Amino acid sequence: MRLLVTGATGKVGNAVARRLVERGDEVVALVRDVNRARDLLPTQVELAPGDVTDPASVREAADGAEGVFNCMGIYEQWIPDQTTFHDVNTIGALNVIAASRQAGVPRAVHTSTFDVFEAERGGTVREDRVARQPKGTAYERSKQRAEELVLGEARHGIEVVIVNPSTFYGPGPWAKAGIDRVLRDVIRGRLPALPPGGMTLAFVDDVAAAHLAAFERGRPAERYILADGFATNRELCAAAVEAAGRGRVPPTLPTGLARAMATVGEGVSKLIRRPPLLGRGQLHFVLWQARADSTKAQTELDFHPTPWREGIPRTVQWMLDSGRV
Repeated sequence: MRLLVTGATGKVGNAVARRLVERGDEVVALVRDVNRARDLLPTQVELAPGDVTDPASVREAADGAEGVFNCMGIYEQWIPDQTTFHDVNTIGALNVIAASRQAGVPRAVHTSTFDVFEAERGGTVREDRVARQPKGTAYERSKQRAEELVLGEARHGIEVVIVNPSTFYGPGPWAKAGIDRVLRDVIRGRLPALPPGGMTLAFVDDVAAAHLAAFERGRPAERYILADGFATNRELCAAAVEAAGRGRVPPTLPTGLARAMATVGEGVSKLIRRPPLLGRGQLHFVLWQARADSTKAQTELDFHPTPWREGIPRTVQWMLDSGRV
């Protein structure tokens, strides 16, 4: 089967592309930088130069495809120009699904996030709890709107299944932000302090397997939460230090101090055009501390999440083996 993957140089898209190659599919990856992508993807993957903000390039890449995995997206909670979230995560997603439909592709899996659901702080998100109001960050709002648009496009003749992973982590292309950086810095003993709160996790290999299952048997227009258990930031760092046999778990910032630091940090970042150590969006997310009920994915997609207490040591070992720490 010929399948198009967007975001194949990112952690989830890369894992999806590799699984497809392993099972014998013909994989096409839409990539902005062919040389970089060639270093990150199996040689069997066909590279199609293009960008999700360029519908014509997506249409060309989708020609002859029998399915699409739309795994691209900007996942950082802070970028210098906040409108980029809308341009890439929202309009880019619509471009992928619309161009695929125009190319005659019958079915697509769209990678969203569990951030689109609502729950009280420390509560549990489920597929029937889609947030009806715009959420608190530009990232979250861009993903909310993307779901609305791709489901709207689906009414014109392409089946779309949505998967909603929580914070994903694990081996794969190095992520400059997020868990990769946090684990590296704590193992190196260079992380001065931790934000309060925590997050619900999803091991990337499990997320990739669920994507394939969603394509094969997910119900059109349905959402599937992909998540494992909740961990505090301190628990994650302690697990990484233990697995690496070195490093230091730093103290946790009081919530008030963390808020002030995030506000000041973003102000400085706007001037220097570099990410803050702690952004307000990141803090907003870790203070939410939402859990997730992945029963639906477990039942319908045979999703079996790897416990984070197993996944974090595996991730640390990958980082050690690859010379990242």
